[in-house]
Amino acid sequence: MATKQFKTDKIDALKSKLEKAKVAVVTEYKGFSVEEIQKLRRALQKEGGDYMVTKNTLAKIAVKGTEFEALTEVFKGPIALAFGYEDEVSPAKVVAKFIKETKKGAIVGAGLEGNLLSAKEAEALASLPSKEELLAKILGSINSPASGIALSVNAVMASLTRAIAAVRDQKAA
Repeated sequence: MATKQFKTDKIDALKSKLEKAKVAVVTEYKGFSVEEIQKLRRALQKEGGDYMVTKNTLAKIAVKGTEFEALTEVFKGPIALAFGYEDEVSPAKVVAKFIKETKKGAIVGAGLEGNLLSAKEAEALASLPSKEELLAKILGSINSPASGIALSVNAVMASLTRAIAAVRDQKAA
């Protein structure tokens, strides 16, 4: 049986993660081995997140007074929380990919900007493009007109050069 100090430390650790997090994805980890949980945790840490297995009662206490308070509705059964500290999409992507690969566990819900997302909404969040992909698309859209102008100017210059060369060759002959 866990001591009161252990529980208090666990609640404090959860609270500090929640305060830093932009998103919290609630997962059911039933069937995961310790090695699989470690693998998922490492994958999330590479993406600027974390993964923490916790008891429902401790999680309910930890989310009180935070923007993730709405998550208490989905704290049922064996749960773990995936936190995203850098962006909102990557934790959901990593968890969804891991669940798909292992065919174990499930996304139960997520907390984002004070709102509770259902399991379907959390999975939809995982299908969104990442921040880097969106920035690349925006840069491509911005760069496209400039590239078109540069290609047009180059084409005009090349045509002019060919015309001058043709006139020169014609006069030389």
